[in-house]
Amino acid sequence: MIFRGKNFAISINTPTLAALKAEVQSRLSRGEGFALATMNVDHLVKLGRSEEFAYAYAKHDLIVADGNPVVWLTKLSGKPVELITGSDQVIPLSEWATECGASIAFIGSTAPVLEAAAAGLKQHVPDAQIVAQIAPPFGFEPNSQAARDIIRQVSQSGAKLCFLALGAPKQEVFAALGRELDPTIGFASVGAGLDFIAGHQQRAPMWVRKIAMEWLWRMLSNPRRLAKRYVECALVLPGHTAAAISQRSGSRNS
Repeated sequence: MIFRGKNFAISINTPTLAALKAEVQSRLSRGEGFALATMNVDHLVKLGRSEEFAYAYAKHDLIVADGNPVVWLTKLSGKPVELITGSDQVIPLSEWATECGASIAFIGSTAPVLEAAAAGLKQHVPDAQIVAQIAPPFGFEPNSQAARDIIRQVSQSGAKLCFLALGAPKQEVFAALGRELDPTIGFASVGAGLDFIAGHQQRAPMWVRKIAMEWLWRMLSNPRRLAKRYVECALVLPGHTAAAISQRSGSRNS
């Protein structure tokens, strides 16, 4: 399915976890980097509002479906994909990188959280080599000189897989810049993934995730911050639903 809006036309180009693993390991083994985005409905809202975000997204090599609404839309379009959440990818991506001999960097959050995330990741992937942990200062902008300096630090560390926990759209804009400045590094935007591994934030229970209600659990946990976001997401879904049905009908008629 192609997701379209005012500033963008983007498709999920990595439909399964197996495809993601194959592509990531192939690139890391060749010494080639990538930028990985995890599309959800909040991204669709932001893409329609920000040309900078849309431009950065278009620079990404790998795009997966992060969110059940996106998965449902692809099913409606007749081109279903798997759910691959950014928060759940820190451990498997680290395993794949370690198998390829690629070291790891963390960018985002705070120094204590990154330290705890490193310890947490080591419990799951003992052989992971975490060579850089960088917490940007308050007010950090992803297209600034400070961002370029951080990318230079990551390059100098030798890391080949860099997890970004900056939140959208900052992490995707930063990934696009990093992809340009050092094409040998893989940049993976994982949102709160490092906070979860660090134990800094609590993830929804597994049974809540299995019934596709993690969004409700999150909103009830922090309604002041998230209620407006989810209302905005709900408002864009009818248009994307109609587009998905149209694409399905178009593929049948062609």
